[in-house]
Amino acid sequence: MFDLSQFVAENVIKRDTSLFEEDIKANRDVLSQKIEGKSVLVIGGAGSIGSSFVKAVLPFKPETMIVVDINENGLAELTRDLRSMRGMFVPEDYIPYPMDFASAVFEKMFRARGGFDIVANFSAHKHVRSEKDIYSIEAMLQNNVLHAKKLLDLLAEFPPEEYFCVSTDKAANPVNIMGASKRVMEDVIFSYSDKFPVKTARFANVVFSNGSLPAGFLARISKLQPLSAPYDVRRYFVSLEESGQICMLACMLGSNREIFFPKLEDEQMMTFDVIAEKLLQEHGFEVLKCNSDDEAIEKAAELKSGSRLYPVHFSMSDTSGEKPYEEFFTDVETVDMDRFRSLGVVMGKEAPERQRIEKLYTDLTYVFSGDNATKSDVVRLLEAYLPEFKHIEAGKSLDSKM
Repeated sequence: MFDLSQFVAENVIKRDTSLFEEDIKANRDVLSQKIEGKSVLVIGGAGSIGSSFVKAVLPFKPETMIVVDINENGLAELTRDLRSMRGMFVPEDYIPYPMDFASAVFEKMFRARGGFDIVANFSAHKHVRSEKDIYSIEAMLQNNVLHAKKLLDLLAEFPPEEYFCVSTDKAANPVNIMGASKRVMEDVIFSYSDKFPVKTARFANVVFSNGSLPAGFLARISKLQPLSAPYDVRRYFVSLEESGQICMLACMLGSNREIFFPKLEDEQMMTFDVIAEKLLQEHGFEVLKCNSDDEAIEKAAELKSGSRLYPVHFSMSDTSGEKPYEEFFTDVETVDMDRFRSLGVVMGKEAPERQRIEKLYTDLTYVFSGDNATKSDVVRLLEAYLPEFKHIEAGKSLDSKM
């Protein structure tokens, strides 16, 4: 039987225990003090990282755990998972709410509870492939920036003890609109740091997370469909468990306006084609390399006749916004590499000018209010706000590929 956790440990992250286990042990008393008996709100908690955060926090016995997500099925599965885990603490006041955090009903619920001690927001468009056209870009910026600001305005009325919002490694020197939106999001949350403590984390790809390319490999194999992957895109990876843990550590142990990231070495980077090959070998297949998507699709028909040659198409990345490597901080950011064993911290970030953020908010709202906005209009606004934003435009989306 295929054991995904074992496969990840042996072939991808190449460690038997969590990267953050020692830091959690060393700070267990502080974590307990921060979490035990507190009320916790997790937005986007049905997703891979959000649900992992819930599982990381619950052992420290919060009094309340409210999980909000628009994915009703995901919330149901999270609840079944929690209730089925041996020894998992689930507070009596545990409620999963299928609702939009930007909706009126969310605000009613929030106000009725008088706010929360700890708020963590994982609701985000996280895929570079979300950069398709002006409509997908507007949806992404509404979620990652404009609605995030609406939430912060609500929190300002009921200041939490801790606020965390997940970022991405792609926010460092962004080359795509998703990364730029998360970089702007960092400024947006930091602009509220005079009202309550705000923290975030930039981290690597969460291997086999929902919607990720490796998770897609498993789906394709289950349907005997060919695999496709870039061979020139190198990425860092963390496990699902580690993704929740880094967010918990940043939320609870970070100081105001700090950004956490994992300490990973260059040799720990992998390409997606290597993961695909190892996964196929684990399932008892030999890799059959094809020269195109069409050829791979044709060859895949033989799998249903019992062939153990599995067709794949590995190619060079040629879509908009793809960065060939990852970085967690920039040359102009101050980094503390000594505070934690497994975590680096971007520190000393100044509170951004609220006026500049308000102007960007107004400009984006204005652009999206019309019917003639273009992708170029949005790129120009983001480049004006973020001088480090160097958009890579290839005129081709990931959705055009297998």
